[in-house]
Amino acid sequence: MSGIRRFDHIGITVANLDTVTAFFVGLGLEVGGTSMFLEGEFLDTVIGLPDSRTEIVMLRLPDGSASLELSRFIRPEHLPGLPTAMANELGLRNVAFEVDDLEAVLSRLAADGYGLVGSVGEYEHRWRMAYVRGPEGLLVSLAGAIG
Repeated sequence: MSGIRRFDHIGITVANLDTVTAFFVGLGLEVGGTSMFLEGEFLDTVIGLPDSRTEIVMLRLPDGSASLELSRFIRPEHLPGLPTAMANELGLRNVAFEVDDLEAVLSRLAADGYGLVGSVGEYEHRWRMAYVRGPEGLLVSLAGAIG
């Protein structure tokens, strides 16, 4: 039986590619090369939008296990999402990362103006976790092991 071989990446459409890239780089992701523009028959066919043009930045996890694709549409213009979407709304709920020092990461993000959605929770005395509202309303889940 053929099926999925591995997880490759998550794609997120953004309005401000520089701001969102800087946010994720600040969390520890690495830019995989330079941004690139994509347009033409291939893109139009795959996404179902004629005459499309997009700028893409690929970010890698430090261990190389997966990537995050950030895409800014030039044509057609992006449609606004709901920047205050909560976890129970349909669609991509959050992007989650394990971090070394949860409190330090949360403090750094708060200094940059990115706040908690709720508060820090503890799961079975093993994990501390929090949702942060990142740029453009993105929900980012951050978890750190206890002990």
